[in-house]
Amino acid sequence: MTGNLFSLAPLPSGSVRHNLIISGNVERTSNILNISFLLAGPLSEIAIPSASDIPCRKKGLWEETCFELFLGLQNAEEYREFNFSPAGHWNVYRFTAYRQGKIEEPSFASLPFSVHRHPDALQLFIEISLDNFIETDQLLRIGVSAVVKYKDGRITYWALTHPGPQPDFHDRNSFIIEL
Repeated sequence: MTGNLFSLAPLPSGSVRHNLIISGNVERTSNILNISFLLAGPLSEIAIPSASDIPCRKKGLWEETCFELFLGLQNAEEYREFNFSPAGHWNVYRFTAYRQGKIEEPSFASLPFSVHRHPDALQLFIEISLDNFIETDQLLRIGVSAVVKYKDGRITYWALTHPGPQPDFHDRNSFIIEL
Protein backbone atom coordinates (compact mmCIF):
# COMPACT_ATOMS: atom_id res chain seq x y z
CA MET A 1 0.00 0.00 0.00
CA THR A 2 1.41 3.38 -1.00
CA GLY A 3 -0.10 6.82 -0.61
CA ASN A 4 0.54 10.52 -0.81
CA LEU A 5 -0.83 13.45 1.14
CA PHE A 6 -1.37 16.48 -1.06
CA SER A 7 -2.18 20.14 -0.81
CA LEU A 8 -3.47 22.09 -3.80
CA ALA A 9 -2.38 25.63 -4.63
CA PRO A 10 -4.49 28.21 -6.45
CA LEU A 11 -3.36 29.42 -9.86
CA PRO A 12 -1.08 32.37 -8.98
CA SER A 13 -2.94 34.76 -11.28
CA GLY A 14 -6.32 33.90 -9.73
CA SER A 15 -7.84 35.95 -6.94
CA VAL A 16 -8.66 33.88 -3.88
CA ARG A 17 -10.44 36.09 -1.39
CA HIS A 18 -10.70 33.66 1.46
CA ASN A 19 -8.28 31.51 3.32
CA LEU A 20 -9.25 28.23 1.68
CA ILE A 21 -7.34 24.99 1.98
CA ILE A 22 -7.74 22.09 -0.42
CA SER A 23 -5.91 18.98 0.65
CA GLY A 24 -6.29 15.23 0.70
CA ASN A 25 -4.70 11.87 0.16
CA VAL A 26 -4.23 9.47 -2.75
CA GLU A 27 -3.51 5.89 -1.78
CA ARG A 28 -3.03 2.80 -3.93
CA THR A 29 -3.43 -0.78 -2.77
CA SER A 30 -2.84 -3.16 -5.66
CA ASN A 31 -5.28 -1.89 -8.32
CA ILE A 32 -7.57 0.07 -6.00
CA LEU A 33 -7.11 3.82 -5.70
CA ASN A 34 -8.55 5.61 -2.65
CA ILE A 35 -8.77 9.39 -2.84
CA SER A 36 -9.92 11.88 -0.25
CA PHE A 37 -10.44 15.59 -0.76
CA LEU A 38 -10.92 18.25 1.91
CA LEU A 39 -12.08 21.78 1.09
CA ALA A 40 -11.77 23.79 4.31
CA GLY A 41 -12.23 27.39 5.29
CA PRO A 42 -15.03 29.93 5.23
CA LEU A 43 -17.28 28.20 2.67
CA SER A 44 -20.17 30.68 2.88
CA GLU A 45 -18.91 32.49 -0.25
CA ILE A 46 -18.36 29.30 -2.26
CA ALA A 47 -21.02 28.03 -4.67
CA ILE A 48 -21.24 24.39 -3.63
CA PRO A 49 -23.76 22.36 -5.64
CA SER A 50 -26.54 20.85 -3.52
CA ALA A 51 -26.59 17.11 -2.99
CA SER A 52 -28.51 15.29 -5.72
CA ASP A 53 -31.12 12.66 -4.90
CA ILE A 54 -29.97 10.73 -7.97
CA PRO A 55 -26.24 11.24 -8.67
CA CYS A 56 -25.36 10.44 -12.27
CA ARG A 57 -22.78 10.84 -15.02
CA LYS A 58 -22.83 14.48 -16.18
CA LYS A 59 -20.83 16.64 -18.54
CA GLY A 60 -19.32 20.04 -17.74
CA LEU A 61 -18.83 19.50 -14.02
CA TRP A 62 -15.72 21.74 -14.15
CA GLU A 63 -18.01 24.73 -14.78
CA GLU A 64 -18.98 24.56 -11.08
CA THR A 65 -17.12 23.69 -7.91
CA CYS A 66 -15.69 20.21 -8.46
CA PHE A 67 -12.71 18.00 -7.76
CA GLU A 68 -10.63 16.32 -10.45
CA LEU A 69 -8.17 13.50 -10.77
CA PHE A 70 -5.95 12.77 -13.78
CA LEU A 71 -4.39 9.32 -14.23
CA GLY A 72 -1.73 8.51 -16.77
CA LEU A 73 0.66 5.62 -17.14
CA GLN A 74 4.38 6.17 -17.03
CA ASN A 75 5.70 6.60 -20.62
CA ALA A 76 2.23 6.58 -22.25
CA GLU A 77 0.31 9.43 -23.86
CA GLU A 78 -3.15 8.11 -22.97
CA TYR A 79 -4.73 9.31 -19.72
CA ARG A 80 -8.04 9.48 -17.83
CA GLU A 81 -9.80 12.49 -16.32
CA PHE A 82 -12.16 11.95 -13.37
CA ASN A 83 -14.58 14.69 -12.29
CA PHE A 84 -16.43 14.66 -8.93
CA SER A 85 -19.13 17.18 -8.03
CA PRO A 86 -20.13 17.80 -4.40
CA ALA A 87 -23.67 17.13 -5.71
CA GLY A 88 -22.65 13.49 -6.25
CA HIS A 89 -22.45 13.73 -10.05
CA TRP A 90 -19.37 12.38 -11.81
CA ASN A 91 -17.73 11.67 -15.12
CA VAL A 92 -14.66 9.89 -16.50
CA TYR A 93 -13.04 10.76 -19.81
CA ARG A 94 -10.35 8.93 -21.77
CA PHE A 95 -7.85 10.91 -23.85
CA THR A 96 -5.51 9.30 -26.39
CA ALA A 97 -2.97 12.13 -26.00
CA TYR A 98 -2.81 15.68 -24.64
CA ARG A 99 -6.40 16.97 -25.01
CA GLN A 100 -6.96 14.61 -27.98
CA GLY A 101 -9.38 11.76 -28.63
CA LYS A 102 -11.68 12.64 -25.71
CA ILE A 103 -14.47 10.12 -25.06
CA GLU A 104 -16.49 9.22 -21.98
CA GLU A 105 -14.73 6.21 -20.48
CA PRO A 106 -17.07 3.26 -21.15
CA SER A 107 -15.59 1.01 -18.45
CA PHE A 108 -17.39 3.07 -15.76
CA ALA A 109 -21.17 2.71 -15.59
CA SER A 110 -21.22 4.28 -12.13
CA LEU A 111 -18.74 5.90 -9.78
CA PRO A 112 -20.17 6.17 -6.29
CA PHE A 113 -18.40 8.34 -3.75
CA SER A 114 -19.34 9.91 -0.44
CA VAL A 115 -19.61 13.60 0.38
CA HIS A 116 -19.64 14.95 3.93
CA ARG A 117 -20.69 18.56 4.49
CA HIS A 118 -19.74 20.57 7.56
CA PRO A 119 -20.09 24.34 8.21
CA ASP A 120 -16.46 25.07 7.34
CA ALA A 121 -15.43 21.93 5.47
CA LEU A 122 -16.44 19.65 2.65
CA GLN A 123 -15.01 16.13 2.31
CA LEU A 124 -15.18 13.66 -0.58
CA PHE A 125 -14.08 10.02 -0.44
CA ILE A 126 -13.70 7.94 -3.60
CA GLU A 127 -12.58 4.37 -4.27
CA ILE A 128 -11.70 3.55 -7.87
CA SER A 129 -10.93 0.13 -9.27
CA LEU A 130 -8.22 0.38 -11.92
CA ASP A 131 -8.71 -3.18 -13.20
CA ASN A 132 -10.45 -2.14 -16.42
CA PHE A 133 -7.61 -0.07 -17.79
CA ILE A 134 -4.23 -0.83 -16.16
CA GLU A 135 -2.18 -3.77 -14.91
CA THR A 136 -1.48 -4.07 -11.19
CA ASP A 137 2.25 -3.40 -11.52
CA GLN A 138 2.04 -0.38 -13.85
CA LEU A 139 3.26 2.93 -12.44
CA LEU A 140 0.65 5.68 -12.38
CA ARG A 141 1.36 9.37 -12.77
CA ILE A 142 -1.38 11.34 -11.03
CA GLY A 143 -2.56 14.92 -11.19
CA VAL A 144 -5.00 16.27 -8.61
CA SER A 145 -6.95 19.48 -9.09
CA ALA A 146 -10.08 21.39 -8.18
CA VAL A 147 -12.26 24.16 -9.52
CA VAL A 148 -13.78 26.47 -6.94
CA LYS A 149 -16.65 28.70 -8.02
CA TYR A 150 -17.61 31.61 -5.81
CA LYS A 151 -21.20 32.75 -5.37
CA ASP A 152 -20.32 35.97 -7.25
CA GLY A 153 -19.44 33.84 -10.33
CA ARG A 154 -15.67 34.08 -10.03
CA ILE A 155 -13.81 30.78 -10.59
CA THR A 156 -10.45 29.78 -9.15
CA TYR A 157 -8.28 26.86 -10.28
CA TRP A 158 -6.30 24.69 -7.88
CA ALA A 159 -3.68 22.01 -8.61
CA LEU A 160 -0.64 20.25 -7.20
CA THR A 161 1.42 22.52 -9.44
CA HIS A 162 0.68 24.98 -12.25
CA PRO A 163 3.18 24.49 -15.11
CA GLY A 164 2.07 27.67 -16.91
CA PRO A 165 0.29 30.98 -16.40
CA GLN A 166 -3.10 29.58 -17.52
CA PRO A 167 -4.98 26.74 -15.81
CA ASP A 168 -4.22 23.48 -17.62
CA PHE A 169 -4.90 20.38 -15.56
CA HIS A 170 -4.20 18.21 -18.65
CA ASP A 171 -0.52 19.22 -18.77
CA ARG A 172 1.44 16.05 -17.91
CA ASN A 173 3.94 18.20 -16.01
CA SER A 174 1.24 18.53 -13.35
CA PHE A 175 0.88 14.74 -12.95
CA ILE A 176 3.48 14.74 -10.18
CA ILE A 177 2.30 11.97 -7.85
CA GLU A 178 3.66 8.54 -8.76
CA LEU A 179 2.05 5.37 -7.41
